[in-house]
Amino acid sequence: MSKPKITIVGSINMDLITVTDQVAAAGETVSGTHFETLFGGKGANQAIAASRLGADVSMISKVGDDAFGAEMIKNFEDNGVVTDGIAVEEKTPSGIANIIVSDKDNRIIIIAGANGQVDKAHVDNYTSVIKNSDMVLLQFEIPMNTIRHTLDICRKEEIPVIINPAPVTELEREYFEAATYITPNEHERAQLFKMREDGLPEYYEKLITTQGAQGASYFNDGREILIPPKNVDVVDTTGAGDTFNAAFAVAIAEGRTVEEAIYFANDAAGLAVRKLGAQSGMPMREEM
Repeated sequence: MSKPKITIVGSINMDLITVTDQVAAAGETVSGTHFETLFGGKGANQAIAASRLGADVSMISKVGDDAFGAEMIKNFEDNGVVTDGIAVEEKTPSGIANIIVSDKDNRIIIIAGANGQVDKAHVDNYTSVIKNSDMVLLQFEIPMNTIRHTLDICRKEEIPVIINPAPVTELEREYFEAATYITPNEHERAQLFKMREDGLPEYYEKLITTQGAQGASYFNDGREILIPPKNVDVVDTTGAGDTFNAAFAVAIAEGRTVEEAIYFANDAAGLAVRKLGAQSGMPMREEM
């Protein structure tokens, strides 16, 4: 079987991770236990995870003209991701995420940097890459006009597309309708999608809802089915959702059913949370 071709249009960040037993309140200073600089960004995470899981992956994005940018491009190359679609934005810093990890959970502050310069013109330079994709993956850490434009291209070319609506940002109904699948977590789903008169959420037939330690759900014949994950020892949940999205995309592109794809994605996300950092624990295909 040939490798599925997956294109990610999204963000690239350097994650600045602080681990602490106690999260500081306003005006308070506490001691942390560990600091590390690791590769991240929702788009980048999904690209790395999909590549490790056996897909041919292309990344469309931008980094800054700084040391972080050069390191992040090399990281993609080391992980087999095609970097032709990554531009270096002059006089602009790379995106960063300030991540506080405490009690096996995380709090994240994002500075967009070059991610904020991923515009429609840049995407247009790689329309041929999108046209040749088996699946396109989108998140909401780049400008929403660019998200809309990419969805317009996918709709015109009839390319399957997954919208991972994180962080929560409003998007017009017509664009959610253009998605093949929509993958919010339970909080994002509640914020973005109203309940219909029949008691089902909007676009329920497209929704794949990640629910943390409970697993993930989908709808079948109007009934929500929850697929639990395997029990794992959790070190850091950063990147678990991105691993899930990438694995789900790979499995669907390979021709698996939605249920099979969720089982595969749950397993991949479970493996990913065993190490600190978004990309550190993302599994290789042979680990699955």
